[in-house]
Amino acid sequence: MMNSKTIEAIRKINPDAQCQVNEDKDGNLLEPIVWLDGTTPISEEDIQAKKDELAYQYNRKEEYPTIEDQLDDIYHNGIDGWKTTIKVTKDKYPKP
Repeated sequence: MMNSKTIEAIRKINPDAQCQVNEDKDGNLLEPIVWLDGTTPISEEDIQAKKDELAYQYNRKEEYPTIEDQLDDIYHNGIDGWKTTIKVTKDKYPKP
């Protein structure tokens, strides 16, 4: 199952929200959200604002080296070398 950017954003707004989401790999809704178990609907505008706020995390995840490569970097270059490698991505996608 793929990670849902929409569900992640919804859970950041309301951790108890129950819903069904159908989205593409980029997090775009393919059909309306189905709210379940009496969950108060959250507007698509609020959900999109939360996705935008979290975008740096999604971008970082895509660009960080794999865990295996990071461990290899630590082994060969030490923690300071690894921090230098990771800092490139952190600087490219800073926290808002």
